[in-house]
Amino acid sequence: MLEIKNLHTSVLDIDDSEILKGIDLSVGKGEIHAIMGPNGSGKSTLANVLMGRFDYVVTEGEITLDGESILDLRPDQRAHLGMFLAFQYPAEIPGVRPWQFLKAALDSKAEARGEEKMTVRNFSKLFDEKVGAVGINPTLVKRSLNEGFSGGEKKRNEMLQLEVLQPTLAILDETDSGLDVDALRIVAEGVNSMRSPGRSFIVVTHYQRLLNYITPDVVHILVNGKIVNTGGPELALEVEKDGYKKYLVTSEATA
Repeated sequence: MLEIKNLHTSVLDIDDSEILKGIDLSVGKGEIHAIMGPNGSGKSTLANVLMGRFDYVVTEGEITLDGESILDLRPDQRAHLGMFLAFQYPAEIPGVRPWQFLKAALDSKAEARGEEKMTVRNFSKLFDEKVGAVGINPTLVKRSLNEGFSGGEKKRNEMLQLEVLQPTLAILDETDSGLDVDALRIVAEGVNSMRSPGRSFIVVTHYQRLLNYITPDVVHILVNGKIVNTGGPELALEVEKDGYKKYLVTSEATA
């Protein structure tokens, strides 16, 4: 599904700002990959580059989705192909309710694919069904998007977006940041309920605790802009026990 080869990335218009220094990563259909690493290692940069954030520039390498390069595509075009990014800190959008936001997103996706747009009645039925499925308080979806939501409510709202949009590749950027156990379970239940042979996830996290609830197929350790180790779920447990010290020492020695 997703192939990343020798990816180098810098901050736009800033010299000597290389953050990703040769990433190689392959995510197959139906797989969950966890990207772990210390603060400042490039995890969130990788997530944002995958979705085409404009203030990063790819200086070398390639990213392909289902065999086609996405490097020249805008974020909305990548979303139309089935990509989705759950933010570390979801933005509040005053004046736009979740119903409006998701109806516009689905309409845009249908238009880009040459498909018929869902009627208001059918979308309202789908929306209400998914609100119930993720357990979000129905009164919250009457507010502006994320406005006044707690951290857990914002995460539940992102699970609502996942359920409605049904992406084929979902990227979760440190979505467990600052969450309590109940909120972590909200995220995990959302991901686990959507696991399927045709849908893949990239879970970016600093800690192993989220992976207590979501069992990844593959775990990658990202340090100083490079993937320095890859393994199974046991690798996350090793990091939880020993930390990133040995990887940091190795990275400094080879820098």
